[in-house]
Amino acid sequence: METLLGAALPDATTPFGEAWAISDRPEAQSVTAAGLSLHELWTNHREAIFGKALLDAKNPTFPLLMKILDACDDLSIQVHPPASMAAALKGEPKTEMWFIAHSDPGAKIYAGLKPGVTRERFETALQNGTVAEVVHVIEARTGDCLFIPSGRVHAIGAGLLIYEIQQNSDTTYRVFDWNRVGLDGKPRALHVQESMQSIDFADFEPQVQQIEADGTLVKCDYFDVRLCDQAGVVGETGECVTLAVVNGQISVSGTILKASDFALLPACMDAKSRQVTPANAASQWLEIRIPA
Repeated sequence: METLLGAALPDATTPFGEAWAISDRPEAQSVTAAGLSLHELWTNHREAIFGKALLDAKNPTFPLLMKILDACDDLSIQVHPPASMAAALKGEPKTEMWFIAHSDPGAKIYAGLKPGVTRERFETALQNGTVAEVVHVIEARTGDCLFIPSGRVHAIGAGLLIYEIQQNSDTTYRVFDWNRVGLDGKPRALHVQESMQSIDFADFEPQVQQIEADGTLVKCDYFDVRLCDQAGVVGETGECVTLAVVNGQISVSGTILKASDFALLPACMDAKSRQVTPANAASQWLEIRIPA
């Protein structure tokens, strides 16, 4: 985040692995320059900011959480609970997607199971400390996108800078942490029981997303994400769209946005103000929508 995106980290000694860019969580609220929190906008200005289509949405909070992840080491192998299990496990369901903004040579992502892996074989791997051998491995490349529905076991490998779009949830069950200790010198807590109830054991060898002609990377019940690089008008009056710049810089309504910047275009913004102009041919951004 510091070397490629120019982020000013809070201090030079602590390893920072996440930046929560768009967040309506009690522990981390996005706040506008005028001092309004994202939660206040969602609660008190829903139609003006997010549009009539989402006026009656049942979510008590803005339904998405958007992050930048910076993995300098292999992250734990984990899973998020599906909606059918989340309440019983006292967690929140979490479907997400990753857009790989940068990949070091040889970097890997782990997602789903290798063919033929059963619950019983997975349990044996847990006992033997060999879970990594039963999880499907994908060689990561800059520009790849991976969809991770709840229940898909997964991990981010070292050397990846990722933009993550997800349901507004912070429930993660670690099932395997590479037989290592944490920063405090002790093994990190695992959530094996919860993980085993959440993992989809019919999920074999998922592949990266194929980008569609209109730039669509992922379109699901929770978010619609497109990769864009051409000047034009984003959305239409009455529609809320979030922009996340992944390369270069763009200008919108007189504001310059650079890589790592996120901007929410409110529903009340007129068509003229929605014009996006890339600085050059290398500029890229994600357009993120919430399905009505």
